[in-house]
Amino acid sequence: MNISRLSLLLVVVIDVMGYGLILPIFNTILLDPDQSFLPHDTSAEMRQFKYGLVIAVFFLFYFLGAAFIAKMSDYIGRKRGILICLTGALIGYALTLVSLYASSFLLLVLGRAISGFTTANQPIAQAALIDISNDDQEKSKNLGLIVAASALGLLGGPLISGILSDKALLGSLASPQLPFYAAVGLILINMALIMGFFFEPDFKRKKIDVHLTDVFTNLWRVRENPTVLRLALVLLFALMGLNAFFFFLDTYMLIEFKFDTLQNSLALTVFGGAMAFGSGVLTAPLHERFDKIRLLYVTIAGMGAGILAFILNPIASLSYVIIIPITICFAIMYPTMLALFSGSVGPTEQGWVMGLTVAVYALGSGSITAVGGTSMHIDTRMPFFLAIGCCLIAIGFMLILFQTPAIRKLGKVPKH
Repeated sequence: MNISRLSLLLVVVIDVMGYGLILPIFNTILLDPDQSFLPHDTSAEMRQFKYGLVIAVFFLFYFLGAAFIAKMSDYIGRKRGILICLTGALIGYALTLVSLYASSFLLLVLGRAISGFTTANQPIAQAALIDISNDDQEKSKNLGLIVAASALGLLGGPLISGILSDKALLGSLASPQLPFYAAVGLILINMALIMGFFFEPDFKRKKIDVHLTDVFTNLWRVRENPTVLRLALVLLFALMGLNAFFFFLDTYMLIEFKFDTLQNSLALTVFGGAMAFGSGVLTAPLHERFDKIRLLYVTIAGMGAGILAFILNPIASLSYVIIIPITICFAIMYPTMLALFSGSVGPTEQGWVMGLTVAVYALGSGSITAVGGTSMHIDTRMPFFLAIGCCLIAIGFMLILFQTPAIRKLGKVPKH
């Protein structure tokens, strides 16, 4: 694998790493009454609301910016688009660092908003890897590598967060701020690699015809492509199901099992490891042997069943084990959906359709985290009940919407 491709995959690693890095720390500083970031007399309901708000703000701006910047990369080039996103991530992490030192919730929200608006690296990297793919088989392999890179980001993020913030491991060197310094360093390295090794020799810059409102017009544009619309509805609820589980996993473990930052980081590390195995080892062979539509039925149902087992489980250590099949199902489902989206449009629309998948991801994640954060005071398991419901809705949409010849054709195993 050449350095250019590795630099693109590192972009995805850093893009996704933020989730695993920030969630254990935000979970601790916002929800633990012994921490000093929020006033000690802040109610549990207000803490849960602010935790959900921080995540929802990120996804609101992610929704506004992701498709916009991803589409702009069609005009200014993948390289410039990636560098814009890395610069935004750098500013976002810097503001987060300042907010932690100043105990400023406003700066924390502002940092997440800027990070969210410029978090389009994954769809741009997806489009760039599709651009350099020679055939459908290589395209599927590259899409699997993207999810594997996402998994490594999820694996590395919580490890960085858990180790660098744990005083039992690093003593006085450990702090909530140290993981963010590490993230800033990785971003600077990635920027250097992209500038030095990623090139687009065949790209010709075009006159920019992109507007901020394009995020809405891009979504509206799906009405012109019924196949993409059908895929988008299923993807929306499948992602809402997974993210209702993922983004409240730490909170549930903190409340139900009294997990600390390191223990919650380990839970996300298990998540990332299982995702790396599912996407990097299982996805490509499964795509070669099985119909993609059937894979979606099995994996989405597996996600829902696994989440149900998770909330019924009373043993803290067993929770780590139950996370594995849930994550493997998602790690197979997501690149399978991406392959269907990619196959539903021509080569000139790959940037648009990949940007659309991220807009769908942001829309679903932002809405489910906002609802989940406000529902936890009713029952700590409520986000997981919502997750199961979303999985059932996704399966229901598949039964209704995936009966067209166009979608059935996309799902067929390619002939060699």
